[in-house]
Amino acid sequence: MQLENGWIVGVTRVVSPHCDRRPDDEPPSLLVIHNISLPPGEFGGPYIDQLFTGTLDPAQHPYFVEIHQLRVSAHCLIRRDGEMVQYVPFDQRAWHAGVSLYQGRERCNDFSIGIELEGTDQLPYTEAQYRTLQAVTALLAERYPPLVANIAGHCDIAPGRKTDPGPAFDWDRYLASLEQRGAPADAMLETRKRERNR
Repeated sequence: MQLENGWIVGVTRVVSPHCDRRPDDEPPSLLVIHNISLPPGEFGGPYIDQLFTGTLDPAQHPYFVEIHQLRVSAHCLIRRDGEMVQYVPFDQRAWHAGVSLYQGRERCNDFSIGIELEGTDQLPYTEAQYRTLQAVTALLAERYPPLVANIAGHCDIAPGRKTDPGPAFDWDRYLASLEQRGAPADAMLETRKRERNR
């Protein structure tokens, strides 16, 4: 994987209008992992792309009536088969976190990258998803070194409001894989693993 102007070279690109400039062009220093499925519990189809581009048709499913007017996005989606779709360049602010707090700092969108896994809180994520997530995390850690020590779930930055990526997400496996890939700041990863296991 390679980065070029904030985009990953060679991955599917679906440009979202739901983004803007980071305050003071601050580089990202937090990675937030989410999950999403549209309709809830169903996978595949065009609906996540449509939500993130503001083109979701409320007539397609009753659930969409509630959400079709949301202006939301993430930087990337990793589908069940491991395919990655990128919506927003990493140097821009995607609208993924909502009301949020990380280590005393509010408005996590300002300084974070949001990655969505196609899935639910309870259903195990796929081998292909872990491989892709590990690869993109290692890539981002090279470009934005502080990020590797600051990895959180949506549930961590919006507790009581959000639960994703849920208990189905294997944090130990994910963090250990970053060490195996030689991501920087291995000591920080050890600290992060200890925090996750508290």
